[in-house]
Amino acid sequence: MKNSVATQSFPKLVSVFASLLLLFHLVLAADYVPTEKILLNCGEKSDLSDNDNRKWAPDFVRLYFYANSYDGQNATNALFSVTSGSYTLLKNFSAAQTSEALNYAFVIKEYSINVDGDHLNLTFSPSSTPSNAYAFVNGIEVLSMPDLYSNSDGVPIVGQQAPLTIDNATALENVYRLNVGGSDISPSGDTGLFRSWYDDQPYLFGAAFGVSAAADPNVTIDYGTMATYTAPVSVYTTARSMGPNAPINDKYNLTWLFSIDSGFSYLVRLHFCEFTDNITKINQRAFNIFINNQTAELGFDVIAAAEQVDVPVYRDYVVVVPGSNSQQDLWLALHPNETDKPQYYDAILNGVEIFKINDLNNNLAGTNPIPGPKQDVVDPSLALPSHSGRTKNQTAIIAGGVSGGVILLLVIGFCVVGAAHRRRQGKDSSTSDGPSGWLPLSLYGNSHSAGSAKTNTTGSYASSLPSNLCRHFSFAEIKAATKNFDEALVLGVGGFGKVYKGEIDGGTTKVAIKRGNPLSEQGVHEFQTEIEMLSKLRHRHLVSLIGYCEENCEMILVYDHMAYGTLREHLYKTQKPPLPWKQRLEICIGAARGLHYLHTGAKHTIIHRDVKTTNILLDEKWVAKVSDFGLSKTGPTLDHTHVSTVVKGSFGYLDPEYFRRQQLTDKSDVYSFGVVLFEILCARPALNPTLPKEQVSLAEWAAHCHKKGILDQIMDPYLKGKIAPECFKKFAETAMKCVADQGIDRPSMGDVLWNLEFALQLQESAEESGKGIDAIDIEEGTYDITCKGKKDVSPGFDGTVTDSRSSGMSTSMSMSIGGRSLASEDSDGLTPSAVFSQIMNPKGR
Repeated sequence: MKNSVATQSFPKLVSVFASLLLLFHLVLAADYVPTEKILLNCGEKSDLSDNDNRKWAPDFVRLYFYANSYDGQNATNALFSVTSGSYTLLKNFSAAQTSEALNYAFVIKEYSINVDGDHLNLTFSPSSTPSNAYAFVNGIEVLSMPDLYSNSDGVPIVGQQAPLTIDNATALENVYRLNVGGSDISPSGDTGLFRSWYDDQPYLFGAAFGVSAAADPNVTIDYGTMATYTAPVSVYTTARSMGPNAPINDKYNLTWLFSIDSGFSYLVRLHFCEFTDNITKINQRAFNIFINNQTAELGFDVIAAAEQVDVPVYRDYVVVVPGSNSQQDLWLALHPNETDKPQYYDAILNGVEIFKINDLNNNLAGTNPIPGPKQDVVDPSLALPSHSGRTKNQTAIIAGGVSGGVILLLVIGFCVVGAAHRRRQGKDSSTSDGPSGWLPLSLYGNSHSAGSAKTNTTGSYASSLPSNLCRHFSFAEIKAATKNFDEALVLGVGGFGKVYKGEIDGGTTKVAIKRGNPLSEQGVHEFQTEIEMLSKLRHRHLVSLIGYCEENCEMILVYDHMAYGTLREHLYKTQKPPLPWKQRLEICIGAARGLHYLHTGAKHTIIHRDVKTTNILLDEKWVAKVSDFGLSKTGPTLDHTHVSTVVKGSFGYLDPEYFRRQQLTDKSDVYSFGVVLFEILCARPALNPTLPKEQVSLAEWAAHCHKKGILDQIMDPYLKGKIAPECFKKFAETAMKCVADQGIDRPSMGDVLWNLEFALQLQESAEESGKGIDAIDIEEGTYDITCKGKKDVSPGFDGTVTDSRSSGMSTSMSMSIGGRSLASEDSDGLTPSAVFSQIMNPKGR
């Protein structure tokens, strides 16, 4: 096969190909042992087989860029496009800007493209502006590849019914390739395809990293019917799982975060292999796979898919990422599957590959990433082998070799500059002032495709936010989505402004659009905070921010639409039917999970500062989601106990200690959530100035009634006789602890969540026992607090709550939780932790 490059500097290089062919065959043949007989058919778009039934397939093309001032040219003027036949690989690409934004010494771009005709043409075209723009490349690697990623049957599209066919006419760009739970794998450690696999740790999201595992050295991976070149053994003998603690695993997702270009579809390939001794049967470990907050697959079981241990398997999914001219994050999350009740509540992943798919115009080019604050650039010499020194003469080298007659490997390398092409005239390569030394083509460990690293950019206004945080909408798109802000679409009005119901992406996605009111006290800071916080957070119980608009001095936020609105509108002053008690408990648990994640699951503690029933939204499945992060603040570091800040929040929910001392902690959210719990129980506002003075504040009035043992007298009349006494007691006890006057006496959100889940179990146990809940009266004194010498009980009283043993209640107790019977004659020794430790699959989760 003859290869040519449509650049003025390349014919000279091509002429030396024949003389170097044999030399590099000898150098490379010793290192490369083909695992399959793979040939390249340069003229066909579909797979063909010869008489020996050998497959013919497209090429891997890797482009290497090291931004520098070559030949006296400013590196920032290197702005160009790259095409291969009908495919646009790069458009107005800036290697300098990309390297700076991603904090990389150099950039590698890898593509899988079909060769049309008998030539592989790569065209480097300087951009029209600036006038002195030029194109360059440091290395080109061309490698024939097997039929590895095509699928004529179609790959399932996440969130859609019809699959997407990926054939050899489909061009792909590899943007990520990770060895999950393991270390980097150099090209020489790959399966003969010279791919680089990177450590997954930089892409893990949140504080819960799971645990990495490695197979026993005696384990032998059996590829079975899967081609051995699919991924190296090292990928399948390391993995990352959630860990052995089922209750903890059930509360979080194992999540990875990837920065990608908007406006494309992506092929996501996940590699799996069970190699541990304790996972050998079906339904021992089953989990759900989510991509971009959408369900990719439920109840995936590696053993069921592979049929035995030590056998690898992979799953392909396509995810559509709408938008244009921006970057955003792609989320990959795993969570134990509760429905199938597996033996272990866990998930596992061995490897990830993510490819951008060409669009309808055969385009793969995205936008240049936006650089953040200056950071130290990785020193390329750290990864240079000892024998890599070269002079700075710009001698261009093309190397190629044929291994055993079955592999064609063409490597075109340039010593610092392989081809520099001015927009109007070519430059003599011998006059370049490039750096001493050169970057080897297989320099591994320092670089990756564009978009494979994150920036930590922040700004003073939304326009300075990095575009990869979330989707940027034009004002015209917002007007179209809201029918020019039709008042009939108003869902509500808050402190920030009006919230409209809207539709985007041709009506396929329903959204809530919050438009800032110029007269509102909440302004630019809250707008920016909301974007910065929510765009980096993804959790089942946090509302998802889709994007924003800041054109024409507007401040507009776009969220997922929550079908059932706010929690408050289902509690009081509404024509909607009252919520059953169990549903209220489940909503409380969901909101608690969201807040618990903010406090402990994110990289830094996040304090919401405005927890209230209007900021807890309900989706179409009644799943609670915490919203409105405009007042949120990053919590204290390990060296500090609080954050000193101006007091902000909502009256009735405001932590009295925070108000007095202006010292914010996560316990401030706990206090507000305690008020929410009483609001849910009593179905009345947190503040009601029309009531007598002692009843105006719900928190104070509820504390007073709880002390007197008459809390049941102020609860929602609809709930009378519908709450199991033990559940009522646990719920009231939890709410009281939350509104303790001193933050140190309040529980953490994790403890609150634990108690609410336990309360739900108590309710379900009572219902399942066959005893009529409405036949059990809630009597005065049943839920008294032992005052421990204190004469008065303040609204934030920090006394110890007694259980049924000290309350005068009957001490006989029998429960069935998680399939196990828990009984005690007098309940002595049966602490909540003892009960909860038995729960393998709590329904409240």
